Amino acid sequence: MTLEQLRIFIAVAERQHVTQAAAALNLTQSATSAAISALEQRHAVRLFDRVGRRIVLTDAGRQFLDEARAVLGRAEQAERLLADLAQLRRGTLRLGASQTVANYWLPGVMQRFHNEYPDFSLSLTTGNTQDIASMVQGATIDLGFVEGVVEAPTLSVTKLTGDEMALVVAPDHPWARTPPLTAAQLQEGTWVLREPGSGTRAVWEDLLKRNGLDKASMRVAFELPSNEAVRSAVKAGGGAAILSTLVIQPLLENGRIARVDIDLPQRNFFVLHHKERQISLAEARFLDCARP
Repeated sequence: MTLEQLRIFIAVAERQHVTQAAAALNLTQSATSAAISALEQRHAVRLFDRVGRRIVLTDAGRQFLDEARAVLGRAEQAERLLADLAQLRRGTLRLGASQTVANYWLPGVMQRFHNEYPDFSLSLTTGNTQDIASMVQGATIDLGFVEGVVEAPTLSVTKLTGDEMALVVAPDHPWARTPPLTAAQLQEGTWVLREPGSGTRAVWEDLLKRNGLDKASMRVAFELPSNEAVRSAVKAGGGAAILSTLVIQPLLENGRIARVDIDLPQRNFFVLHHKERQISLAEARFLDCARP
């Protein structure tokens, strides 16, 4: 079994299509098919079922896919070590970030790193806080940057900078003139939320907890998958929301939404790293760029 066979297997498994995988790998279809056949014949196991013109993973194939990804991940880690020895003249750092961090804070950090190491590549994957934590645990990214609290025994969690949170409504919303000061008043409002697992959503949940409320007692108009969608719903009068000031600043400045005068705690950003992986030189330099 070779690393090239594993790469081919993963490409075919992810696309469930030999021709598309071959094109992505710049291989011929026959070479791609031969690599899969060699794996199946050598180990006497069927990895794919042929269903008409499609192929689908067998149960064995699905189980093998996780292991194949892990093996390639370890091989890529070895390559990154060699890149360290070359003083960051080549290599790729795989980053993941939750939406607020990815859209409004991390690009500046990436640019500072690029200015220092222009030949070193950066890739960025986005998701909510729980998604990013899972990616770090699964070794599909090297560093994860999130705004939500993460508790996982396999992860190292380090506090970085943070952002300010704000309760916002449409300008004609009653709360724009008279802020909700009691739990009963908060309960009377209609809310627009991010999806469960989001760090932004967690700030709202913490507000409820501090006021002795639970989600079941609240009126939720929408649960939306992005900060921008929540911001647009608030602007359209869909309800109240808690968002980072990084997200809402342009609309506050032009009066399209209003900030409600209510105290919310400062929110921290965190970097996640797998405890069983040594911090590489590239990761350490990137974290230097991320710190004030």
